Amino acid sequence: MTARHLLLVGGGHSHVEVMRRLGQRPLPGIRVTLLSRDRFTPYSGMLPGYIAGHYRYRDVHIDLQALAARAGIEFIPASATGLDRMARTLITASGAAYPYDAVSLDIGSTPDPGQTGADRHAVAAKPIDGFDARWRALLERVCADPRPRRIAVVGGGAGGVELVLAMQHRLTAELQARGADPSVLRFALYTRGASVLPTHNPRVRRRFQRLLARRHIGLHCGEAVTAVDAHGLTTADGRHHDAEEVIWVTRARGADWLTTTGLALDAQGFIRVGDTLQSVTDAGVFAAGDIASMDNQPRAKAGVIAVRQGPPLAHNLRRFLRDQPLRPYHPQRRWLALVTTGDRHAVASRGAFSIGGRLVWHFKDWIDRRFMRRYRGARDATSSV
Repeated sequence: MTARHLLLVGGGHSHVEVMRRLGQRPLPGIRVTLLSRDRFTPYSGMLPGYIAGHYRYRDVHIDLQALAARAGIEFIPASATGLDRMARTLITASGAAYPYDAVSLDIGSTPDPGQTGADRHAVAAKPIDGFDARWRALLERVCADPRPRRIAVVGGGAGGVELVLAMQHRLTAELQARGADPSVLRFALYTRGASVLPTHNPRVRRRFQRLLARRHIGLHCGEAVTAVDAHGLTTADGRHHDAEEVIWVTRARGADWLTTTGLALDAQGFIRVGDTLQSVTDAGVFAAGDIASMDNQPRAKAGVIAVRQGPPLAHNLRRFLRDQPLRPYHPQRRWLALVTTGDRHAVASRGAFSIGGRLVWHFKDWIDRRFMRRYRGARDATSSV
């Protein structure tokens, strides 16, 4: 009897938990494959700390190949470009085809600048590998030539706020260490909204607006960016703002190739799924993380949601391949958000509650490191990567 095949596509937060659980309790008679473009997948919660200089690259990345090996899962480095649902086959960029009995997609989102020139002149914060290369290049330029520069971040959510604070902290520290004046660097944050952190309570929003002002970071609320060029960006009022770098931390969509699959997608191109994390179109297709859009229980795109989808996804994949009834997943409506400020401080926010300080950052650091330890073997922890 031929073994049934579970194909995991993408190494997001949900899939690393699926792999860990399959390693602990293998599925008899089931062959499992992970197909991922990248060997190393970043943990989004630690990326601002990496930019700020508090973590090394290896501290914030999970080695998917090593994790797969420990779980008895085949790892294939490849990019998905198509899905033939009639033939139950996934197609890769090289043209290779991989048959499956069940496929799960955890491939994250794709930047959707939408504005003229943004795709050519701005750099998106995700995927992290493209941003990291641009960030390292900026870091080298600033350290080698500490002249006046302007850096713009577009996006007033937690991602944009954390990123601009982390970049400023790191570049300030680097210039001070070299005896240079960090005030030559000017940072600005742009958002079409009336305030930063729109999903947080007013107290948290005011707290961060005051912090940005104290750090001399220009805050441009209610100023939608309409165009980006080689010299900066233009806002809806027609004004041009000079910037050497424009970082895009807003708007995302599903991968273009999903439009050819026949799967039901939402308005942003994300895969519509039901409470069992199965596509509403095809029961043999599962999706989790940013790429999934829950029809009955819509939630914001957040790393914590992807992490918490891991256990129910693993459970339902196991039950699907055993021809057993699946169980619905009900994501929480509120969760504790931990927003960092670049300087080893953070603010905890949930509903009307908030508290900030250095202890909150250490609490977050403990949570993040504990999360990473789940997916590392002894060799990963000592890797030089």
